[in-house]
Amino acid sequence: MTNFIPLFPLGIVVYPGELLNLHIFEPRYRQLMGECFDESKPFGIPTVINNQVRETGTLVTLQEIVTRYDDGRMDIRVKGEQLFRMLEMVQSIPGKLYSGAIVHYPANRVEPHTRLLATVIAGIRELHKWLNVSKNFRLPDHELSSYDIAHHAGLSVEQEYELLELLDEWQRLEYLRRHLQTTLPMMAEMESLKEKVKLNGHFRELKGWEPE
Repeated sequence: MTNFIPLFPLGIVVYPGELLNLHIFEPRYRQLMGECFDESKPFGIPTVINNQVRETGTLVTLQEIVTRYDDGRMDIRVKGEQLFRMLEMVQSIPGKLYSGAIVHYPANRVEPHTRLLATVIAGIRELHKWLNVSKNFRLPDHELSSYDIAHHAGLSVEQEYELLELLDEWQRLEYLRRHLQTTLPMMAEMESLKEKVKLNGHFRELKGWEPE
């Protein structure tokens, strides 16, 4: 399927199923959100990295205008629906302040992989333990997907975008597993280093070496 959608490029990655709160202040996007609200039409959020709009993004729907301000600004809540890839970006649309694109929607395998998912979730919880943070995934573990947990795995925007481009749930979970497999030993090493720094200058009881 191919069609035309309006665009709201942002320097973040939005995943299907994700709920996102946004503050809208630019006139072109105030216009866009007004139209999306009045006409119940979706729009696309492609990721911007290094000031470049990438070709893959997520189609989102406007769920709610939470607050309207007197000067036209608004707080909104949107939901990610499905991936798209841009075939052609349209910078200028007659009568509109915003841009758009001709897009298609690639097939995306979302079948669950229970054992791999459990491994990844356990790794993320271990990471959070090292970081001393607590996250609520909102769903039981067995109902989660890679999209639900990717933002909690300590990925950079570039890495989150790489995951967005993967079109198979097993590939996405494996990407997260490998990331955690690299990250967790680094966290343990940093913790060990922190303890060594704390001990520096303190009186320590150490047994000297003795020849056998």
